[in-house]
Amino acid sequence: MIALLRGRVEHRSDANCVLDVNGVGYLVFASTRTLGALPRSPETVRLLIETHVREDAIQLYGFIDPAEREWFRLLNTVQGVGAKVALAVLSALSPNELITAIANGDRAALTRVSGVGPRLATRLLTELREKAGTLPLAGPGLPAPPARIGGVAEDAVSALVNLGYRRPEAQTVVARVIDRLGETEPLDGVIRASLKDLVQRVSG
Repeated sequence: MIALLRGRVEHRSDANCVLDVNGVGYLVFASTRTLGALPRSPETVRLLIETHVREDAIQLYGFIDPAEREWFRLLNTVQGVGAKVALAVLSALSPNELITAIANGDRAALTRVSGVGPRLATRLLTELREKAGTLPLAGPGLPAPPARIGGVAEDAVSALVNLGYRRPEAQTVVARVIDRLGETEPLDGVIRASLKDLVQRVSG
């Protein structure tokens, strides 16, 4: 199985690229997010590869960001989601945005993805809710909303997780609170405000 390729981008389209690795061209399918981040030739790029073997074909799927590859794998575990739909989801939503959508139960965000209807969106939210918090946020390799990790934010998230809240839900609320109160807000203030937001969401 091919797990990684490093080479020059010989060609790219809306759905895939041809990667020249020592004179051999590999057709690699990717999200628009990864394709948009590819450098121009003659610069080389390193792509993490997920290999899918079928009776009639061997297809390669490439990712610059490890988080995107992990989400691709997870999305493919959901019934009704194949590689094509998984790439469509990752083209529309970054890993960070997926975590937020799942934590908030935002079905509308998922139904905006080509190939995802209301029933599949509901299935994605249901099956991924408990798994989403274990996956990494997007790294610096791809355009994505900045993740608030480390320092006061991470301490506040850990405190909420210890109180029984899911990590994706805690991350979303803490990020919103810090945006509202400012980066200099002390830890106890962030935790109190986050708990207040969480209680209001449940009662609302």
